[in-house]
Amino acid sequence: MTLENLLKKHRKSFHPLFEPDLTRENTSMIDFSIDNPEMKKLDFSNVENLNSYVFENIQHSNKTYGYGGYLEDREIYRRSPLFSVAGDEVRSIHLGIDVWAQAGQKIYCPLDGQVHSFANNDNYGDYGPTIILQHQLEGTGFYTLFGHLDSDSLYNLFEGKKVKKGEVLCRIGNFPVNGDWPPHLHFQIIADMGEMKGDYPGVCSIKEKEKYVTICPNPIVFFNL
Repeated sequence: MTLENLLKKHRKSFHPLFEPDLTRENTSMIDFSIDNPEMKKLDFSNVENLNSYVFENIQHSNKTYGYGGYLEDREIYRRSPLFSVAGDEVRSIHLGIDVWAQAGQKIYCPLDGQVHSFANNDNYGDYGPTIILQHQLEGTGFYTLFGHLDSDSLYNLFEGKKVKKGEVLCRIGNFPVNGDWPPHLHFQIIADMGEMKGDYPGVCSIKEKEKYVTICPNPIVFFNL
């Protein structure tokens, strides 16, 4: 059974990452893909401009959250050299789901696990404070990554620390601490961390997409959408 199918099998047992949970009624889809003509009007270098775009979109839709992003091809990553690769190619394919919500919003642990690693990835445009959990389901190991957190989320953590389903794990951070992004959670599933700790690619190049889709399946199984 693939990891994606295993997670689908258990999806009803996962605790919501947010309270209230995301639903189609309270969540607005926010499209940051290159296919959205509104992206051409945004100044990606101005985080306050981006913040206004995100939260005005949520407010005008009369929603609580914004979400989106899995496998979106995003122009926004050109604002930081962090996402450049050889030649003119850019890592622009987003490998997680973003949940846009107010800074300080609590994030809950979706299932039992332990802290694999954590770090403050403080480059411009990076994750900022990041937590990676390790889980087991039916003998299959996998990881969940929580990025763009507040700095307090890393206090009192240590590798191997047990975490329980439903407990408060962390909180959404604000800019500039969160990597200089509008407040949101980047949530990602990872089948194999390799030797990495505290960090894992959240975007890939178009050439690498097929590889990373296998390693990082769609996290939508953790949301009631």
